[in-house]
Amino acid sequence: MSRVINKSPLLNQATREKVEAVIADLGYVPNPQARALALRRNFLIGLIHDNPNAQMVLGVQEGILDTIRKTEFALVVRPVDRHSPTMFDDIRHFIEQQRLYGVMLLPPISENDELARMCRDLGCTVVRMGSARLDDDAHLVASNDRQAVSEAVAWLAELGHRRIGFVAGPEGFRSARERELGFADGMTRAGLATEPELAARGDYRFESGLAAGAQLLSVDRPPTAIFCSNDEMAAGVLHAARARQIDVPDDLSIVGFDDTATAAHIWPPLTTVRWPIAAMAQAAASKLIDPANAASQPSFFLSDLVRRASTVPPRE
Repeated sequence: MSRVINKSPLLNQATREKVEAVIADLGYVPNPQARALALRRNFLIGLIHDNPNAQMVLGVQEGILDTIRKTEFALVVRPVDRHSPTMFDDIRHFIEQQRLYGVMLLPPISENDELARMCRDLGCTVVRMGSARLDDDAHLVASNDRQAVSEAVAWLAELGHRRIGFVAGPEGFRSARERELGFADGMTRAGLATEPELAARGDYRFESGLAAGAQLLSVDRPPTAIFCSNDEMAAGVLHAARARQIDVPDDLSIVGFDDTATAAHIWPPLTTVRWPIAAMAQAAASKLIDPANAASQPSFFLSDLVRRASTVPPRE
């Protein structure tokens, strides 16, 4: 019975089904405290992050909770500072104190191989989220950011835009780098040159998008479209345009990335690349609570462009 409850891979399917039927007939409910004591682990999934994008973190939380809702597992969230010299010690203490069953690492700290190794050495199952392949399929959920951004930029060019601005994400984020490469790919695909004066950098927060928008819209020949590396910064660019009485979308088209609630709630509603955050988080949670079958869960997720009212062809 214990092997069935603990989802042991040593049982064949027929035996598993017979034991599950007996458990159902008896109405047996395992004692989570006793099981945690035997396993020397609590049934806790840790979500560890240092990510300024609050909407993204919330989406991940919701995806994990959807998956574990009818299980004995619970979620604990731990923000950290990746610049702190004590980050590794802080995370080690957190895992040991909570006796975590598994942890999900969000970018950018998910890109740290040494951190993932430390978690495993502590006997903790790890799943890493990223914008590119960081690990084997059993320990990874990733998206095709570079390809998705390339296609979004190429679509802006198809609308007729030739001066396309870009707001990059923060240095040190693999997602920011992948989206920057995707922008360059899309411009090349459209036969357009990237111009330094049409590029700005933000930190995934609204305020940095506001500053980037002010920078890009102050050049002598401002862009007719701007691609932003996330929705929060795109909302900042939209506000910067309004402050200068630039009409969106007639005078300026704006595209974001993530498809968070922000994208649909601002006006005009934002064209954006939908990042399948919830699906990625659900798959990650499934890998963590059932590591024996982790490799059978999806690992690579495709993003797609959601076209809304913030983009139109440029004025003649």
